[in-house]
Amino acid sequence: MEYNNQQAEQAAISAPINISAYMTRVFGWMTLALTITALTALSVASSDALVNLFLANKFVFYGLIIGQLLLVMGISGLINRISSTLATLLFIIYSAANGLTLSVLFLAYAQSSIALAFFITAGTFAFMVAYGYFTNRDLTSMGSLLFMGLIGIIIASVVNLFMSSETLYWIISYAGVFIFVGLTAYDAQKIKNQALLMNDDSETAQKGAILGALTLYLDFINLFIFILRIFGGRK
Repeated sequence: MEYNNQQAEQAAISAPINISAYMTRVFGWMTLALTITALTALSVASSDALVNLFLANKFVFYGLIIGQLLLVMGISGLINRISSTLATLLFIIYSAANGLTLSVLFLAYAQSSIALAFFITAGTFAFMVAYGYFTNRDLTSMGSLLFMGLIGIIIASVVNLFMSSETLYWIISYAGVFIFVGLTAYDAQKIKNQALLMNDDSETAQKGAILGALTLYLDFINLFIFILRIFGGRK
């Protein structure tokens, strides 16, 4: 009986993962993170005390940004060394911390503009995810070009902090939309392909789902920000 149990456990571990169920888990965690971010951002923007605590204090604000970068690097770089429980906890903490900094959007833009940008982002994101998931075209080469473009807009954004060029601002905004639209399709395909190589091991699957959710979460947030910059009406 013991031998049969061991065989059953090994068979379960080596069994291929259910792709549909796995992708549902990825999108479930991504949706939860977006919800936490939105509720946190709205709560902070609605409270003068919290605005003064997190946004008015430059040291706290930039400390949050640095902390978020460290969390993303920690989840991505240490995913194979930490437990799935810790990876999940760090992802939830990151989504809440991101909401603290993104609350500035509710202070800078009208809520109607934020809602419009969100629906445009959601529709575009869903279409590109579907394309990346179902297409038979290999998007690997496109992903390399988009990543180089991402590095370019990061450098351009830093430069524009000093130049304050309105022309460069709009170029960055439109380029950002183009890049993250492409990255959404590329990442959706990459997550699907990685899942095809996974075994149905709960620990590995959960960590993979969290990493996939983080990737798509970042695509959605950045796409939303660039669309808001284009269509949003500032207060």
